[in-house]
Amino acid sequence: MHTADTADAAVSASVPASAVSVTGAVAAPGVLLPRPRTAGRPRFPLVATDLDGTLLRKDLTVSPRTREALALVRAAGARHLVVTGRPAASCREFLVAIGYRGLAVCGQGAQLYDASADRLLVSASLDRELARSVVERTEEALGAGPLELAVVTAAPENRFVVTARFTDRRRPEWGLAEREELWAAPIEKVLMRHRAVADGLVAAAAERVGAGEVAVTHSEKGMIEVLPAGTDKGVGLQLAADRMGFTPAETVAFGDMPNDLPLLGWAGYGVAMGNAHPDLMAIADEVAPSHEEDGVAVVLERLFAHP
Repeated sequence: MHTADTADAAVSASVPASAVSVTGAVAAPGVLLPRPRTAGRPRFPLVATDLDGTLLRKDLTVSPRTREALALVRAAGARHLVVTGRPAASCREFLVAIGYRGLAVCGQGAQLYDASADRLLVSASLDRELARSVVERTEEALGAGPLELAVVTAAPENRFVVTARFTDRRRPEWGLAEREELWAAPIEKVLMRHRAVADGLVAAAAERVGAGEVAVTHSEKGMIEVLPAGTDKGVGLQLAADRMGFTPAETVAFGDMPNDLPLLGWAGYGVAMGNAHPDLMAIADEVAPSHEEDGVAVVLERLFAHP
């Protein structure tokens, strides 16, 4: 994590490892909860949030309390930046629902999307032959039979296409294809799962065989993602922050899964949700209540409370 400012760091040594804020958010051992803003510039003028499992509840809505907290952010002159694993085509409806404007980082950092203009500014594609090779080598390394696969087709379509056994709950908008048909058109990423092998083992095998050739991340249960090399949420966040004129020290970030590790790692202050993966909790500066308990709002209310 990027360190907080010198004054915060100096005081943090005296904070008990079990430090708990009045809102119920839990700080990581030895970390001082950041001060609420005072008059003038907010402590964190950039608020970066994941969508699924973070800003969105299980029913894929943003609660009224969280909407009000985001209004506090805007009123303080700070900016909200969505950083999501969803491709732009898949997150557009959620951005519209909350009146989101400006840049968003989509596709695990592979896309920079202008939500105001509904236009992709940056989009990275994945070489199909390389993707097929990584899948085959991962299967060979696991030695447990074929993986179930899905792909996200290239922008601007960004359609989700799956093999028949990829999931037991295929959504109506998803395409269905035979395995070889997945490589018939340009793609942005491949998703892999194995019904008998733990996600962590699948991800580790893919990382080993694809080292230096692709990026591998784990965004949700049953979905190991293979992306163009150098792609992650931290890279996407930096690209957006550079355009917006913000630094890591000016950024607070929220996430819940291993694909959010680079997101929290880039930001000056990282918040893991109460429902977060243990790996994310381990590196976070603070653990907020879960997404079902309006954890993002709990922290933002403290940071952007009126003086």
